[in-house]
Amino acid sequence: MKSPLILIFLFFFILSNVKAQNTYRNGVVSSADELASNVGISILKKGGNAIDAAVGVAFALAVVFPQAGNIGGGGFMVLHLKDGTNTSIDFREKAPLAAYRDMFLNENGDVIPNLSLRGHLAAGVPGSVAGLLYALNKYGKLNREDVIEYAIELAEKGFILTEELANVLNDYNDELTVFESTRKIFGKEFYAGELFIQKDLAETLKRIRDFGSDGFYKGETARLIVNEMKKGNGIITYEDLKQYQPVEREVIKGNYRGYEILSMGPPSSGGISLIYLLNILENFNLSKSGHNTAETISIMTEAMRRVYADRSEFMGDMDFVNVPVNVLISKEYAIERMSDFDPMKASESEIISHGNINDFGSTNTTHFSVADGEGNVVSTTTTINGYFGNKVVVDGAGFFLNNEMDDFVSKPGVPNMFGLLGNEANAIEPGKRMLSSMTPTIVLKNGRPFLVTGSPGGGRIITAVMTNIVNIIDFKLSLSDAINSPRFHHQWFPDEIQAEKNSIAQDVRNKLVKKGYKIIDFRDYASIDAILINDDGSMTGYSDRRGYGKAIGF
Repeated sequence: MKSPLILIFLFFFILSNVKAQNTYRNGVVSSADELASNVGISILKKGGNAIDAAVGVAFALAVVFPQAGNIGGGGFMVLHLKDGTNTSIDFREKAPLAAYRDMFLNENGDVIPNLSLRGHLAAGVPGSVAGLLYALNKYGKLNREDVIEYAIELAEKGFILTEELANVLNDYNDELTVFESTRKIFGKEFYAGELFIQKDLAETLKRIRDFGSDGFYKGETARLIVNEMKKGNGIITYEDLKQYQPVEREVIKGNYRGYEILSMGPPSSGGISLIYLLNILENFNLSKSGHNTAETISIMTEAMRRVYADRSEFMGDMDFVNVPVNVLISKEYAIERMSDFDPMKASESEIISHGNINDFGSTNTTHFSVADGEGNVVSTTTTINGYFGNKVVVDGAGFFLNNEMDDFVSKPGVPNMFGLLGNEANAIEPGKRMLSSMTPTIVLKNGRPFLVTGSPGGGRIITAVMTNIVNIIDFKLSLSDAINSPRFHHQWFPDEIQAEKNSIAQDVRNKLVKKGYKIIDFRDYASIDAILINDDGSMTGYSDRRGYGKAIGF
């Protein structure tokens, strides 16, 4: 039996090592999968910067996280560089040139069930490859081969399936056996511990390694995509692929209680909505009202209700519509929108419509955060929309296509798969980018990176990121507690608070119901991967308990 002195020594030795594992100096990667996070760390150790690592993680997730990681979808990247530059890269999917306004309606003008969700017609033109390579070429340090090689090896030599991924693949077996091309790879029962090899995907990645964007948007891969479209009456053509280009955009900026918020602008609704929400909340003393109390939940719910009403009316692709950004992120507009807030009574979504901007002038998704030791931080969210996108694997190329056409408004007043409503600003047009809720975000403190955050979760992404920020700034929670803390969400319609099961204490729930709020229990949602940078430059990463990812640093 060990002496008490030895036991005390062992306790403090273990404790000190746990702390050392959680705080890092040279870099941190937090992603939805441990293998992908390790790829990012390997790239940083090789001499790459945060941008190199982020691109490597994205390509690795296309292999090891097929339900959401992708080269057949799109996304957004927000960057803060060591020289103080803030920028963002939009590689959102686009509607094919043959798309048209009513393409998902029948002759009676009704939405055809599942047509925008499953099968070839649901796919937008992919942007991930073009956007990731744009970031790498402009802001990375390493060459394409050194960054993509890890993903190629994972696809070609295989990786050991975790229990979590095996379960996801088996749970979706019925949907993954509908299309022949998908059935060839995923039409079987999977087991934890087996080696999963994806030869076709490896060859596709090699073409990207060797020829860059041309290795995807032209040549053999383009031929395979177009052939797949022809099999299932899809409408993506060679010309669609040839014309696709990512766009570097200014970040959407705001400030909250002295912190600077950098996030993604249209065609993402995320940045505008996040800053709009925070502008509202800044007018309330949340730390005094308390964490997850009836008073705080009421304030946040009413803010969410108004923000999502405006999201539905005003937001879309700014290349096609005039989005009143300056109004929506103004402090004055936030005050005006809450002028009818009654703390004793719930509002009604039927009555709360969008604001009057003229009074003020002008499923599945994955997120990862990366920080290096030089001061570069990257927040990236990519998506193929639903789990496994449109469920179609490009035959011979080995990757899933997205079902992002569902993020357009098929018909005003009819919700999409996430229950979100939209209007003409987000109607289908050829070459248009569909509205998104992705919210990759960087928070600065005194001009230096403080928090790198983001999440999957469809329409709930925005409120998850907002809650993460408020939990840290207002309620002084640690990064892990801020992320693991139970969440709730309101998106205007349906008129209900969607709360994670057991997330609202019964006495708090009773008070909210008495005020007139409807509360429904919802499964855990929105798996945040984030990094917190301390004042001394040390970093802490955390991957949400709701997923099976991991934050790794060195």
